[in-house]
Amino acid sequence: MMNKSPQFIPDCLATGIGSLPFDQPQTALNLILESFPRVPHWPQLPRRGSQEGFVFQFLNPLVQTGLLELKANQAFFTNEHPAWPERLTEFYRLYLAGESGEQEALKIFSIPPSAAAGFYAFIETIKETGTGQSLYFKGQLAGPVTLGLQVKDANGNLAYYDAQLRDILVKTLALHARWQTSQLMSLGRPAVIFIDEPAISIYGQSGYITVTKEMIKNDLTEIIQAINTAGGRTGVHSCAALDWTILFETHPDIVNLDAYNYGHSLLPYAKELKDFLARGGVIAWGITPTSEKAFTENTATLTVKLQTLWSELTAKGANQEVLKKQAMITPACGAGLLEPALAQHIYRLTRLTAGHIKG
Repeated sequence: MMNKSPQFIPDCLATGIGSLPFDQPQTALNLILESFPRVPHWPQLPRRGSQEGFVFQFLNPLVQTGLLELKANQAFFTNEHPAWPERLTEFYRLYLAGESGEQEALKIFSIPPSAAAGFYAFIETIKETGTGQSLYFKGQLAGPVTLGLQVKDANGNLAYYDAQLRDILVKTLALHARWQTSQLMSLGRPAVIFIDEPAISIYGQSGYITVTKEMIKNDLTEIIQAINTAGGRTGVHSCAALDWTILFETHPDIVNLDAYNYGHSLLPYAKELKDFLARGGVIAWGITPTSEKAFTENTATLTVKLQTLWSELTAKGANQEVLKKQAMITPACGAGLLEPALAQHIYRLTRLTAGHIKG
């Protein structure tokens, strides 16, 4: 296992979540490098079409091994196919080879260039122009709960409820995360990889009573450990109110929330937040709304909103200086479905607000 640098004190460094509403990677990269020069991220570009969707970006090995097929843009496991046992054996052979560090096997868990134009443009741009002002490079991948509630088995049931299918998803994501981490780190800066998990908020809801806290924690932990193995830092992004102990107890380096809409959902977990920060954890505060509301806000209003939340957490035992030192500033969520002018405004407002909060 590679060693991460011992301390991570971002002190209000700003970055983005991932997706942007552009067709051309260079347009997205220009905005990212201008807005977040210290922690630039590679852009996911959903407007380029379905090939930039999660199946092709993160689950391509399952398509290639025949474990997964697409029907009208819906992904189904082929677990009723007569060749399923042989395909499954081949998948685990590839997984074990990749997990042991065999580079050729690990490459199978990479992103195809056709599925992530922004990723490969990011790699080429940094190689050509150098690391610049960057301190970290940020990547991201979809999380196992979010994917497991979209991918189905051969009979149309959600894959996350099937232990074997869930294990396949988690192991695929873990090796992809390891590959992505090593790719970004090869550019000369530490990597920070966020697992995007909006679906975690279903935990505790009546329609999902069979999804347990331990299931979610175990699945996230496996991916976090894979990123750590490659020397990267880890974050988990979720843009809803949820039981935050799930993420604090999973021990990522960073927990990223929509602080604009759901910041107060942290207040009942102030003690657990304090413990998370005491272990060196970082909160990435998604304080810039990813909606038309961004046009009604400015650096002053967003700073007041976040500092008010920090004051409420301080009243419950958190340390104001620690909150600030162990903070990152982000948009509330991805911007891939917004109008380009709004996305540009959100990124610039996030950059300016981070500078204002840092002081």
